[in-house]
Amino acid sequence: MEKHALILTTTHDFLLKFEIDNVRILQGMGYTVHYAANLNEPCYLSDERIFERIGVYAHHIEIARSPFLWKDNRKALRQVLWLIEKYRICFLHCHTPVGGLLGRLAGKYSRSELFVVYTAHGFHFYRGAPFLNQTVYYQVEKQMARLTDVLITVNAEDYSRALRFRLKKDGRVYWIPGVGFDPQKFRPLSPEEKARRRKQLEIGKQVFFLVSVGELNKNKNQRVVLEALSRMKQRNGGRLSVLYGICGDGYYRERVEKWIQELCLTDEVRLFGYCRNVPEILGCADAAVFPSKREGLGMAGIEALAMGIPVIASDNRGTREYMQQGENGFVFQSGNIEELMRSIIAVREQSVSERAAMSARCIRSAEPFKKEKANVKMQQIYEYADQIINTQREEKPYDNKRRYGCL
Repeated sequence: MEKHALILTTTHDFLLKFEIDNVRILQGMGYTVHYAANLNEPCYLSDERIFERIGVYAHHIEIARSPFLWKDNRKALRQVLWLIEKYRICFLHCHTPVGGLLGRLAGKYSRSELFVVYTAHGFHFYRGAPFLNQTVYYQVEKQMARLTDVLITVNAEDYSRALRFRLKKDGRVYWIPGVGFDPQKFRPLSPEEKARRRKQLEIGKQVFFLVSVGELNKNKNQRVVLEALSRMKQRNGGRLSVLYGICGDGYYRERVEKWIQELCLTDEVRLFGYCRNVPEILGCADAAVFPSKREGLGMAGIEALAMGIPVIASDNRGTREYMQQGENGFVFQSGNIEELMRSIIAVREQSVSERAAMSARCIRSAEPFKKEKANVKMQQIYEYADQIINTQREEKPYDNKRRYGCL
């Protein structure tokens, strides 16, 4: 009997960014893979032919990023249940907070047995989170865990929290090193290649090139970098031989553009927008800056390290997994402009030998996060799920009596 798996997330680009290897693992195990997300979000993506090329059936649902947009998300839940029934989905892997919520509710209300995996890319009730997160979000996740067969975490803090949750019978908690980076794409550039690409990007030899990779939104916190550069420029008499490149797009773009104007940084900041050539830009950097207020792990930081680029990162539970102060970069408190300025200056003033030594340490620190290591764990998780699914199919055939009309 044919087996169908559904990957459920919030946004169009999530599968392409993070789930391609999981798709291949599932397909290798004989699953037909479906993908459900809001295919209109983000709006700057339009190429849906990629799903056809990788053999995935994509389905648009009205899922919203905010859990408080219940009208949209209730409709999305009905759509997910319809997909499960139409394609006889037996395995659902959900991601993102709202995707995780709807996916596990779908498991509860589905007419048939459904094995549910949820990957928490970063709980919202992290240490130091606002009171609302520590109370409401924690209680929601605690209840949703009871509807979860496998809960996957990507950092030590979340793993410790997840172990205290009560999952479904025989439920398991795993800790994986994120989705892993591709060492073929994210590798150090030779000095010649780096010089050639910097020339193509029109970056002067004496310019200190800082790069951030991430969506333009409140959490990614690009504002603090802009304020730090503005302050450095003022203290240097209006001169600053630094170029800050931002790879990413998002609903904060107009705000970021306005901040650049207000802070008089039009010559020092370049918005690359949504990029498909991130390694080519990142590899040209003298340092990567990763100022997020919170991260589950933060693959952008790890990918920079893998290319031998020192990382200037805000201190959060994600970056604590790989950042070593003064060894592979520098750490600052997410709102501390002075700390960030000192970190930028520390990297910029390194000697050639100091920079080479730090670059080597960066590469070594990224080793545990290679994609093949993440894929080995995901293969094990999926094989466990497949065993349970096969057993359930033998013991409990499709039950046409269950209903979800109450939704």
